[in-house]
Amino acid sequence: MIMEGYEVIIVDNLKTGKIINKKAGFYQMDICSKDLEQVFEKERPEAVVHLAAQISVQDSQADPHTDAQINILGTINVLDNCSKHKVRKIVFSSSAAVYGKPEYLVLDEKHNTVPLAFYGLSKLTAEYYLKMFAELFGLRYTILRYSNVYGINQKLSGEGGVVAIFIDNLLNNKAPTIFGTGEQTRDFIYVSDVAKANLCALSTGDYEIFNISTKTAITINDLLAIIRSIMKKDLTCLYGPKKEGDILHSVLNNSKAKELLKWEPAYSITEGLEEIVENL
Repeated sequence: MIMEGYEVIIVDNLKTGKIINKKAGFYQMDICSKDLEQVFEKERPEAVVHLAAQISVQDSQADPHTDAQINILGTINVLDNCSKHKVRKIVFSSSAAVYGKPEYLVLDEKHNTVPLAFYGLSKLTAEYYLKMFAELFGLRYTILRYSNVYGINQKLSGEGGVVAIFIDNLLNNKAPTIFGTGEQTRDFIYVSDVAKANLCALSTGDYEIFNISTKTAITINDLLAIIRSIMKKDLTCLYGPKKEGDILHSVLNNSKAKELLKWEPAYSITEGLEEIVENL
């Protein structure tokens, strides 16, 4: 966004994030804090890209209270300040987790939303709050439902965390573990492509929901094989029991985003993984 000429202000509690770009203004703060209003009062943002979230499905199941506190109440705090301070538009990062078990593939935005975990439920609830703020207060929004996001400096958690886990294992000469057969499929989207989608959504796609994905499925076995090849590591892979509630196949249709946002992913899974390894 800075490269596109935007003045960027970041609010982050740094529990998982890092200060990387010194050209952006920065406030170390939780989105649940009442002090968030002071940032809005001082900075007067024209638009907000809401990326702050609790992103671990496992943590949401273990502690649904904290998950709801951040993903629902934190989002309400952001929306309330957007409304009070006349923010032009908010772009909200949602998740494929809102869909639950696929009734068909490839999943489009019309698919039923029946989350299987508290994480998906909290994201879906936040979507409804966006719609209500739009109806009651005229706040413009775009909702982006990400598939499995992966990228540089990723933590070992979240929906794309398996990439970071595999890379960390191989860096430390530790045998990676795949849970289940490894034939389950996911749709991995590189973080740079997600950033471009957010940028596109600032200027178009009002009151719409878009899947942000590659529309390409890859098995976990194949994912690990690509990583091992790039890193030139040939460690034996271990297999563990399938995780409870794990969806067998997930791939999202991105046709709507291509048509209306004029966006499409630039990175293949191999290109994204190569860029990560180059930056280790």
